[in-house]
Amino acid sequence: MAKDFPHQTYYTRQIQYLLATVYGKSAVKDSFLDRAIGYFEHEEFRPSDRKKPTDESPLDKMQRTERHSCLLSISLTILELAEGENYAENNRKSAQFLGTIQLISPTEGKRIAMSNEQNKSIYKAVLCLRLLDRLIIDGQVVDPYINKFLTDVTPEQYLDFANHDSDGYQRFVEQVKVPLIMAALLQDVGNYHPKAQAVLYGGDGKLDPFRTLAVQERKELLKINYRETLKYLIEGIGVPAFVGNTKIERDKFLEDEQAKLFFIRHLLKTSINPKNSIGNVLKVPQIYTSIILSTKISYNYKLLPQVFQVLNKNAELGACAQSVVDALYTITGMFPQGFGIVYMPSGEISEQGDCYEYAIVNSLYPEKSDQPICRLTTRQLTFIGYGQNLIIQKNSNLYFTHTAKKLATLTKERLNEILEVLSSNSHERKKLDLLPRCWYANEFFSIKTNQNLWNKVDS
Repeated sequence: MAKDFPHQTYYTRQIQYLLATVYGKSAVKDSFLDRAIGYFEHEEFRPSDRKKPTDESPLDKMQRTERHSCLLSISLTILELAEGENYAENNRKSAQFLGTIQLISPTEGKRIAMSNEQNKSIYKAVLCLRLLDRLIIDGQVVDPYINKFLTDVTPEQYLDFANHDSDGYQRFVEQVKVPLIMAALLQDVGNYHPKAQAVLYGGDGKLDPFRTLAVQERKELLKINYRETLKYLIEGIGVPAFVGNTKIERDKFLEDEQAKLFFIRHLLKTSINPKNSIGNVLKVPQIYTSIILSTKISYNYKLLPQVFQVLNKNAELGACAQSVVDALYTITGMFPQGFGIVYMPSGEISEQGDCYEYAIVNSLYPEKSDQPICRLTTRQLTFIGYGQNLIIQKNSNLYFTHTAKKLATLTKERLNEILEVLSSNSHERKKLDLLPRCWYANEFFSIKTNQNLWNKVDS
């Protein structure tokens, strides 16, 4: 890797590097975003009186091949980091993936919007994969393209698809899952077209691109993004060149690649107004991610667990399907991966009611949506890097008002004592609530030995 991060585990470095490879900007302009911007600028400044040649030039063909290769390579890396040998391993690895992105993303300061903008597409892609799994298992996928790869696979067999039918699974991955990841990465790339950037930054380039847009500006931006994203998919990415020997192989290759291209386009088109279509598999994660990794000035970490209030409202207004929102809620629960939980421990201490501890959400599929599965990060007011997993009951989670009231009787002196132990410096203490409802776990996670929140531990 180009840059070493000695304070990070190998896995955390992988995620950091991947995020930069997608929506980062580099001096050598080799990220996914850099390549898209280069294409948009070339197309935008092509003289209007010069017709686009019918035959693709060798240079254009080489650049298009490189763009496709870059997108495919990134998609395969995401798949490798998000999936294992079976359904349970997919969920464990995806929890680690999503949690790591959350924990290396700033939650305070001036870098929030820029960092979240860079991280959103990968976070969304991982959610799309897990949501697709859930919808297939629940029998909610009626899309004919997807179902033709699942003809002889029951929901029970899908849980162990790779072992049930390794060839069928590999084909499903290549023709469905990889294109789904590509669609997630491409979905907002049109926002980097010069015309879209003019809307975001204004004519003089001085406006805040993360401001709340006026209704007309937002409509114009959505129109540009949709048009230019599809153009980039069809003309800037397209179908890769065939490398092989026989006509039969070539015909099969082109048939498969065209089918993937049409599927990606179908996902992008139907996600605009999905109703009950497969477009929901992109739309619902897009809305979820836009809140968890918000770029708005109003970003507030403490409000992240309220994400499904927004999603349910969108479903109510017809912007997405309620059944798909419910499916995502089953997967993530109320609290996003990597979120800092403050809880009252069970046993003698809780009976005395004079203490709280810290934990981090580290698993998908909580049995009850409001009772997250967490890794404990403090014990008796001491930070630990080797805690066990615990389901945080609702009646011990300080995020809920009725639980917080249990500690409301503590004196200010006692609460200050606890804060003094759990916060690293006096400056941090001044920013924290005396009785915190959640905690910012980024600093804890920045220490290398604390980054193994997903390793297997004995109960």
